[in-house]
Amino acid sequence: MCDYSLMAVPNRLAREGEELVTYRFPTGSLGMASPADVKRVAAPRPGMRRTVWRTLKEWFDPPPATAVCAVCIPPGARLELRGIPARLQQQLGVSCEEEVVFTQISANVNSYRDALRFGGGHEVRLQDLREGMWVRVLDLTSAEEVQWRMEAEVR
Repeated sequence: MCDYSLMAVPNRLAREGEELVTYRFPTGSLGMASPADVKRVAAPRPGMRRTVWRTLKEWFDPPPATAVCAVCIPPGARLELRGIPARLQQQLGVSCEEEVVFTQISANVNSYRDALRFGGGHEVRLQDLREGMWVRVLDLTSAEEVQWRMEAEVR
């Protein structure tokens, strides 16, 4: 859903049809975020000229940081991943765009467990991807089915 280290940042659940981007949060973890949030935080403040004195002042007294909201995706959700690096394409035998399933590879606490499962059965941890890759949420109903099956197995 959201790796353990992303619980320290504001987060919300993904919506079907939503476009997301992989983003490195201040915790050091890679996760999903809205491109609009990432752009808003990266944009310089309007009307502020960048001078040596302003840079020095901000170094000693940084302006308040605007948090980027982590977007959590439930296991079983179908996603479209775009911008897959050539190295990973070769390694997995995939193209630059692939349909993947969001999954968790472990139930261990305090470990990275979010991953993407490709059509050939290969699983890649979200942390092993690069920042700036685009993701479109295709379907969250598959995630609900996975959750329902997990709950049924527990009973």
